[in-house]
Amino acid sequence: MRYLIETYGCQLNKAESDALELILRGRGFEKTENPSDADAVILNTCSVRKTAENRIWGRLGFYFSEKKKHDLVLIVTGCMAERMKDELKKEAPYVDAVIGTNDKASIPDFIETGKKGSSDHYSFLTSYYQEGAYSSYVPIMNGCNNFCSYCIVPYVRGREVSRPVEDVIKEIEFLETKNVREITLLGQNVNSYSSTYDGKPVDFPTLLEIILPYMKSIEFVRFESPHPKDFSDHLIDVIASYDRMSKHIHLPMQSGSTRILALMNRRNTREGFIDLLGKMRDRIPGLTFSTDVMVGFPTETEEEYEETLSMMEEMGCTEAFMYYFNPREGTRAASMDGQIEESVKIRRLERLINEQLERQKRIKEAMLPFSARVVVTGRSRDDESLYLGRSGHNDYFVFSSSALLSEGDMVTVAATDLSGNTFRGHRVD
Repeated sequence: MRYLIETYGCQLNKAESDALELILRGRGFEKTENPSDADAVILNTCSVRKTAENRIWGRLGFYFSEKKKHDLVLIVTGCMAERMKDELKKEAPYVDAVIGTNDKASIPDFIETGKKGSSDHYSFLTSYYQEGAYSSYVPIMNGCNNFCSYCIVPYVRGREVSRPVEDVIKEIEFLETKNVREITLLGQNVNSYSSTYDGKPVDFPTLLEIILPYMKSIEFVRFESPHPKDFSDHLIDVIASYDRMSKHIHLPMQSGSTRILALMNRRNTREGFIDLLGKMRDRIPGLTFSTDVMVGFPTETEEEYEETLSMMEEMGCTEAFMYYFNPREGTRAASMDGQIEESVKIRRLERLINEQLERQKRIKEAMLPFSARVVVTGRSRDDESLYLGRSGHNDYFVFSSSALLSEGDMVTVAATDLSGNTFRGHRVD
């Protein structure tokens, strides 16, 4: 039997799709990229933005046509399936199963037997490794207790659940046997991780201290996404103390205005965020940042928008994920007074993006020339004699090498030039 998985949305969705593939292959299923060859299609969906859901409706129409041509088991899972179960069943009755986020593990059984499992709690899968990959996601917690006023995640992923320490260790040990070079620990609010080990409480920095000694081939450890309010001194010390910990931190800002942050229910302030940045820079040499930032939140004034622009300059990010407020049905912000006109949101976003692109170019050009340890991620599509790589600072490289290299090799690259957002150089070891 052949399967096809289409994945939309966040990194956790990607990790869960990888875990499903591992199970399906273990049961003898074969992967295909051709819908006409697929016996089973799984759409792993996202609900963070309306555009993501609209795209799924389009894909459902496509697979309805495919079902008319040949036998096909069509399954919709993920956050859209969790949020719109009844509507999906009503509007797309040709879908064979709508399976929510808690029940993804039952998908292989449904394909084989037609019987659907049901659970009232989230269960982690054994491994999220993608066969042959040099990089792997490692989910350590699911759900969120924060209820930011614009965010649908707590309603579709549920409350926070942390993966047992023992299971995280087993995953690390398994990835070591696969010669994985980098991992990303995942959670909607990854630094609120909370479990026990040997009868003692374990928070996120303690988890890092437990699992880092198990790593030999794994050279880069990243994590996403942390919440500024939970970024402790202990976590800062762990990042500073261990070479394997990436010195590039994704720290979501969302807004530079204390009033807007309060409306967002972010539970941190502009001043507190600036203090955290300073503390991190003081204790972690060479630290770089990326961030998430939103403009056009309800009632945001031009002055508050300017505060966000100035905070972006304060952060000095080498990359940023920028967007304007898009109401999500079911969240508090969707029904707030003072909704901003679309044209204003677009104008604010365009300026934000332009300033950030200029800023990150300026920051990266100032770094040249330098050398960095990078993991080889493949060959350049434009010139197959050149290799691609990524560093612990999440910088991307195109470089030459006199020796043949393979994905996952670790090399030192001397960066001499910048092309767009990518460093160019040559291997020096």
